[in-house]
Amino acid sequence: MRLFTVSTLLLFFLSSGLALQIQCYQCEEMTHDCSTPEFIVNCTVNVQDMCQKEVLVKDDGIHYRKSCASSGACLIASSGYQQFCTGKLNSVCITCCNTPLCNGPRQKKRPQPSAAIALTPPRLPAFTLCVLLLLSSALC
Repeated sequence: MRLFTVSTLLLFFLSSGLALQIQCYQCEEMTHDCSTPEFIVNCTVNVQDMCQKEVLVKDDGIHYRKSCASSGACLIASSGYQQFCTGKLNSVCITCCNTPLCNGPRQKKRPQPSAAIALTPPRLPAFTLCVLLLLSSALC
């Protein structure tokens, strides 16, 4: 009976799509990097699982296109334009990523901690932690 309860709970959480929606920046042909809160959108659950970023170098400067994308379409587009990603005039670079707001500005790299600093253990997302707690209480 407990196994049935645990299985049902897991199926409910996984099928509800709670953890399967991603947020991306979205804009068309902007001459500035549109990585501000008003350009954040919720992508379509279970369909658009990646963020896409296009950087076009034109006569009048750099243009940006950002959007939600399906992984298949984004990876095909990015590989198809690989040869045109030169950084020179008429260059087109398409990149794909799958973490929230990853098509925004590049994150500044932090310096590596020294060996003398104790490393902190990895943190589990709240959803995973809840599922683990449900499992442990149901199996006890």
